[in-house]
Amino acid sequence: MVALKKTVVMVGMMGAGKTAVGTALSRLLGVPFVDSDEEIVRAADRSIAEIFARDGEAFFRARETEVIARLLRGAPCILSTGGGAFLAEANRDLIHDAGVSVWLRADLELLWQRVRHKSTRPLLRTANPRETLRGLYDARLPFYQMADLTVDSSAELSVEDMAARVVEALRSRADVLERV
Repeated sequence: MVALKKTVVMVGMMGAGKTAVGTALSRLLGVPFVDSDEEIVRAADRSIAEIFARDGEAFFRARETEVIARLLRGAPCILSTGGGAFLAEANRDLIHDAGVSVWLRADLELLWQRVRHKSTRPLLRTANPRETLRGLYDARLPFYQMADLTVDSSAELSVEDMAARVVEALRSRADVLERV
C-alpha cells in the first residue's frame, strides 16, 4: 500500500487523458480526484466556453491560478488541470513548490482523434480546428517539457494502463509516494 504525500497535478494538451487517467489514478491511490476546470465552472456558475466569451481568457486564467493554489493547499489529491494551465509561470511555480506535475505526453494525431468531435473545446472553435490544435501543441510543448515527470500515451493503452504507468513514474519520487 502507498500513501500520497503531495498532490499529483496532471498536465498536458486537451485530449491527453488528464481527466480520465486522473480519475483512474485517484481510485488506484485511494485519494480524491479534482478537476480545476470543474471547480472554476462551479464557482462561476457558467461553462468555460461562456467564461471565455463573456470575460475573456485572461479572466479565466486568473481564476484558474486561484483555484490551483487553493487546491494545492488542501489534502493531497489528483488534480487535473486545463490544457493551458501549465503555461503560466505562476502555476508552474505553485505546482512545483507544493505538488508534482505529470505530463501525459500524446502525439498530435492521437490528440486530434480524441478531440475532433467534441464541441466543448472553446480554443478549437475555429475555421480549421486541426491546424489550431497543431499550433497549440507546438506552442505548448516547451512548457509541458518542464513537468516533473512525463508519461507517454498510446492509443493501445487503456485508461487503467495509463494510470498504472503514472503510478510507476511516481514511485521514482520518494517525496510523493510513501510505502505504508
